[in-house]
Amino acid sequence: MPHRAFAVAVMLPATIALATDDAAIARWHDTYKQDVRPVLESKCLSCHGGDDPQGEFDLGMIVAAARPIEHAMAWDRLATRVRLNEMPPAGSPGLSDPEKALLQRWLDTRPGRDLCEQMATDETKSWYQGRVMSRRITNAEYDRMMAALFGVNLRPARRFPADGAGGEGFDTTGDTLFTSPIHLERYLIAAEEVVDGVLTDERPPEQSPLRAGWDRWIGDRFSPTPEGLRIRVASFATTAWRRPVDDAEVERLMSLATLAASGDERRPLDGLRQAFKAVLMSPNFLFLVETSPAGTGVHPLSQRQLATRLAVFVWSSLPDDVLLEHADAGKLHDEQVLRQQTRRMLRDPRSRSLAENFGLQWLELQNFSQRVAPDPKRFPEFDAALAADVREEVVRVVHRVFAEDCSLLELVDASVAPLTARLAAHYGVPWPENSHATSGQDGWITLPLPNRRRGGVLSTAAVLASTSYPQRTSPVLRGQWVLGQILGGRVPPPPPGVPALEEAHADNEIKTLRQRLEAHRTNPTCASCHDRMDPIGFGLENYDPLGRWRTEEVGQPIDATGSLPPGGAFSGPEELKTRLLERRDEFVKLLTRKMLGYALGRQLDEFDRCVADRTAKRLAANEFRSALLVEEIVVSHPFRHRYYKMDESEAVP
Repeated sequence: MPHRAFAVAVMLPATIALATDDAAIARWHDTYKQDVRPVLESKCLSCHGGDDPQGEFDLGMIVAAARPIEHAMAWDRLATRVRLNEMPPAGSPGLSDPEKALLQRWLDTRPGRDLCEQMATDETKSWYQGRVMSRRITNAEYDRMMAALFGVNLRPARRFPADGAGGEGFDTTGDTLFTSPIHLERYLIAAEEVVDGVLTDERPPEQSPLRAGWDRWIGDRFSPTPEGLRIRVASFATTAWRRPVDDAEVERLMSLATLAASGDERRPLDGLRQAFKAVLMSPNFLFLVETSPAGTGVHPLSQRQLATRLAVFVWSSLPDDVLLEHADAGKLHDEQVLRQQTRRMLRDPRSRSLAENFGLQWLELQNFSQRVAPDPKRFPEFDAALAADVREEVVRVVHRVFAEDCSLLELVDASVAPLTARLAAHYGVPWPENSHATSGQDGWITLPLPNRRRGGVLSTAAVLASTSYPQRTSPVLRGQWVLGQILGGRVPPPPPGVPALEEAHADNEIKTLRQRLEAHRTNPTCASCHDRMDPIGFGLENYDPLGRWRTEEVGQPIDATGSLPPGGAFSGPEELKTRLLERRDEFVKLLTRKMLGYALGRQLDEFDRCVADRTAKRLAANEFRSALLVEEIVVSHPFRHRYYKMDESEAVP
């Protein structure tokens, strides 16, 4: 009988189970015998036992098994049926809520259960917390995709509504990327400005930034015939939509082109412009659409979809010709090829977007220019040019680590730093006399540092200024930043009614900021959080609100001693870095979770956290090489697969 075939299938030997710790298996078996088996015997065997089990699902052969670990497939099927409320069926003795919780907890804690190769679905969650599956492209991705299409970076998205952040703290999170009527209006304006500017009736002059786009889509070989127009329209749509277009789609675009040209072959560019605008206004461009013909379930992405995910992750842009050639040849499902392409893309200058988009958001600096405003009377030297330099420094610090496959620990402490002459003077770093021969046209050089006061993101002016107030530093903000962005700790907001530091301690006899904060911490309500933050921030007090080195405050020597919770005393930023590197595993786990959340565009679940934990272990075994972090994310199960729901896959155009 069919159910007997199933019973044979689930009664496989222990070789199907992963190698796991014997003690963990023994504990799991004990819980089963003491707590779980009595529930199954009393509530399930009456229907799923004996000679004619219902649903061709015979539990009798496995409930009494001496080693439940050997029947993983049967337990997975049972978990699915219970979580979907398909078992027990209506009218039969049901499971109480405590019994359901007991059963699900036992099933979820099975030793050797490979969460890294699973995804959250309706079946694997007790209730499915809906996710946005086909998200809108972010403003940064819009700008870069338009630049890739037309060869010029006009940054039209600067006039779009700002993107929100969610999930692990990034604007790539699908459920925060809403689309409003204002978005559609701005998309239309941007499409008209760019297309009309590039596809002019006359070739732009050689020095025009629009010339590259004109040469790409019109050039010397453009034929004004309907067939010539069709070729350009199909090519543009294929590139912009990141997939081949079918004949019906081309026909719809051509109908717009023909209507716009009004049958006048002397003005074919009118039709081309209209078709291009329609392509850019399509959901196929504005959304990362991933359809599946296979219906509901977890399925691997197609080759083109995987190429797009990779390009959006590393470049925030479109796949290039090399990546598409590998996709069209069916090579991206080969893990080694996927790793090779990832490394190639990291070495490409376009990987700078990973530093700009992931890096600045991780460091909470994405709105640096708008948010950081030192008092102009006290710090008149902080002008727009210096602000641009200190922001650019952070981007270059992060980009160098990933583009050159450096250790991730160099994000905390590095022996070199990218600097301009003005930024070097700001920091007091010697500028080489022959710098004009090595700095390049943009004026930046990666210089060796004379000591560990600089190097890594922690000692950059952007981080130090963003964690200061307009007129003074803030050990509280700096300590909170280190806890959150380097170690992954969280500090709750202050309770209501707590006065500001200046109001609480206006005593003129208390001079230094450290003295005022120590007095502030005598309040037990304040001490619970400040005892964690302040001692870290004190270690950065040698940096003023602009990140410059100092040794005194209000005429008194800086006391930069501190400690990391729960222990680890230090004195000054160099020893603070040493203490942070001693806790490198915490830093790498945080960075891994952050980057995985950025790449997947959603909050991580237990399956994703398994991938993050496994990746962190592999990094620790491979000198924390940055390229390996990106590779492990790209080849992971959640990055290469997707959960589709039938109604969604059918609704996508």
